[in-house]
Amino acid sequence: MRKSAAGLRPTTVAAGAPQAPPADQPSAQPPDLRLAGLAVAAWLTALAGLHLGGLAILLGAGAAAGVTAAGALHLLGRLGRPRAVARRYGWIAVAVGLGVVAGGAATGARLAVRDAPAIRALAEQRALVTVDLVVRDDPRPIRSAGRPGMLLVSTESVRLTGPDGRRIHASVRLLVLTTDPTWRGLLPGQRLSADGRLGVPRGGDLTAAVLSADGPPERHGVSSRAQRAAGSLRAGLQRACAPLPDDPGGLLPGLVVGDTSRLPPAVEADFQATGMTHLNAVSGSNVAIVVGAVLLLARWSRAGPWLAVGLCGVALVGFVILVRPSPSVVRAATMGAIGLAALAAGRPRSALPALAAAVTVLVLVDPELAGDPGFALSVLATGGLLLLAPRWRDGLRRRGVPPGLAEALAVPAAAQLACGPVVAGISGTVSLVAVPANLLAVPAIAPATVLGVLAAMVSPVWPGGAEFLAWLASWPAWWLVVIARQGARLPGGTVPWLGGLPGALLLTALTVALLVAVRRPLVRRLVAVVGVATVLGALPVRLVFAGWPPPGWVVVVCAVGQGDAVVLPVAPGRAVVVDAGPEPGAVDGCLRRLGVREVPLLVISHFHADHVGGVAGVFRGRRVGAVLTPSSTDPESGRDLVRAAAIGGRAALLTTVAGARHPVGGVDLLVLGPPYPLAGTRSDPNNNSLVLRATVAGVRILLPGDAETEEQHAMVARATPGQLRADVLKVAHHGSAYQDLGFLDAVRPAVALVPVGTGNTYGHPSPGLLSRLGRGGARVLRTDTDGDLAAVRTRNGLAVTHRGVPPGRQS
Repeated sequence: MRKSAAGLRPTTVAAGAPQAPPADQPSAQPPDLRLAGLAVAAWLTALAGLHLGGLAILLGAGAAAGVTAAGALHLLGRLGRPRAVARRYGWIAVAVGLGVVAGGAATGARLAVRDAPAIRALAEQRALVTVDLVVRDDPRPIRSAGRPGMLLVSTESVRLTGPDGRRIHASVRLLVLTTDPTWRGLLPGQRLSADGRLGVPRGGDLTAAVLSADGPPERHGVSSRAQRAAGSLRAGLQRACAPLPDDPGGLLPGLVVGDTSRLPPAVEADFQATGMTHLNAVSGSNVAIVVGAVLLLARWSRAGPWLAVGLCGVALVGFVILVRPSPSVVRAATMGAIGLAALAAGRPRSALPALAAAVTVLVLVDPELAGDPGFALSVLATGGLLLLAPRWRDGLRRRGVPPGLAEALAVPAAAQLACGPVVAGISGTVSLVAVPANLLAVPAIAPATVLGVLAAMVSPVWPGGAEFLAWLASWPAWWLVVIARQGARLPGGTVPWLGGLPGALLLTALTVALLVAVRRPLVRRLVAVVGVATVLGALPVRLVFAGWPPPGWVVVVCAVGQGDAVVLPVAPGRAVVVDAGPEPGAVDGCLRRLGVREVPLLVISHFHADHVGGVAGVFRGRRVGAVLTPSSTDPESGRDLVRAAAIGGRAALLTTVAGARHPVGGVDLLVLGPPYPLAGTRSDPNNNSLVLRATVAGVRILLPGDAETEEQHAMVARATPGQLRADVLKVAHHGSAYQDLGFLDAVRPAVALVPVGTGNTYGHPSPGLLSRLGRGGARVLRTDTDGDLAAVRTRNGLAVTHRGVPPGRQS
């Protein structure tokens, strides 16, 4: 007998052969939850403080005093319970009380800085300021801002100069919104100055203000050597992937370094639908996958536990440098390191307190993490690896499953089950294909990642070799794309679920109940029978409404951000498109998901950027027969963009007026408005939008563009009885409050579809309008929460369905 290399427990070891621990040892011991109360209390207190402010801190202080007092009484044995029970519950109560105190103090201090009166006053006044900044994270494009090319940059303010010349020295967080491309190449740690207009943030985090900057920043010095080296390697990987096809070439940088700037929207949507998003975003699961390959190699080479941990640590440090040590990456690396170290050392019980301690420290250092979905996913995935994966792995091994296969099955299943409630709350869906899709992806992840990292490393000195390595890596990346695409198209692969906090809590309760119940053989068999019966019973319904495009669809409203893009089917592969959204990639991705290869007619309701900015995406790889535009040409920049696209695509340019009819195959288009040119309105371009009534398979669909109160009122006054009546209404102007009630009464839709961007700053859609539509009997869906929307004609009448989460919704 001798002790193992980790010094954990005595085992009998055959000469020269490493032995796995007995299958029942790790899983038989109860989990060590000594610090779990501390971590959870600090986390929830910080989360409440971010959303409720000082009130939550005061309530938390009172609760902490009571809980700590109760814990002290338990420890002193004053409540008459047995000593062991008293000590156990006493320590838990004291830990919870300390967590509330620590979380409240840390969050309260940061909230006091965030809500500094001087900065808050300037933000409320929307004052023009000059700010000295430090970049905190990579600039990232956002599609839902309503302006093409919009970038979001997370920064830390050092000094702020107001319009009166007064300087304010304060270290607060600012979000910069800009369309200037010179911001795109900034690196974390870069110091700069910028001019812009302050605005009030949406709340729920530590952002003190939003800075809208129209011009370029003034740089001061350069970023650190590590950041420049990482930037050089990342740029080299992008250059090496440039000759590859769009799908694998866009995925590979995301898989290796989390750079999804070239990832096509259609591929991104497929990865979201199949629960594989963690592969192309830097998260705890991503870190575990990258460093896990090193762990498997170490075990294969019979390295001891501590040597394996050391090799994983080296790989982890290198990975952090490569993807840049931004706050999100450091957070993910911390979570991944804890889980991998526990698996390598064979001590999951001691790793759980370490995870709790790490959560506590991270939340106290940066309370904003408490409200970050990525942080929750990282913690839950790591907790699943520690609590569930070892038990499931050992259970599979006891049933004869080979060790490597048992671990490959247990790890993604445990991570997916642990993260399921958060994903369901964010997306409003539950993926039934996530676990099998991730299992099928396992063989491709390691070679794609290793080859991609090698391509990045050699790119500065050997560009040709980097391109060859990237070409090799594109084959396993192509396999990942195929898995995601086929998984997203499976009927019933994604089940609608209650969104938000209620949906997350409901799935959490069901998951816990299931884990407890299946420990009993009789209950396990009952759950299996009920589950199979439920799936079989729901399958006919899912076959009617699932898959994409859904059978019998008559209209699809694309999730293109803060803009419009509507598709009407003419024949397989052919469709009429109304408006093109704010940027080309989003509308191209929607048309690709629908299988549209030809557009006989593209209709432009008006020339605002959120309707014409993506016009090049409609022409991308498709033949467009004609482009139909309104008589009004305002604004001219939009008109010129559409004209250039039509000329370049050899499409006919046509104009139309009210009363004109444009039949295209089975789609009948009737122009209802504007009834006459409108001038002097709140927005003349909006109020001269083309208003179309489309009839597809007997279903009437009203498409009013961005028509506001004035044009809607004019149409009601000029319309014949029943002319505006429609089954489906594409809600005008992204659901703005400028709607004519008489117009809504005349339409009386059964279905209302709202194209609107996530997190837009215009207050769209109006809650009053949504309530009004609901009271009128309409089923309301919106692209910012439901993704692509479709109305479907079935044997039983009209139905609706949606596809996944819109791009840009998750971090």
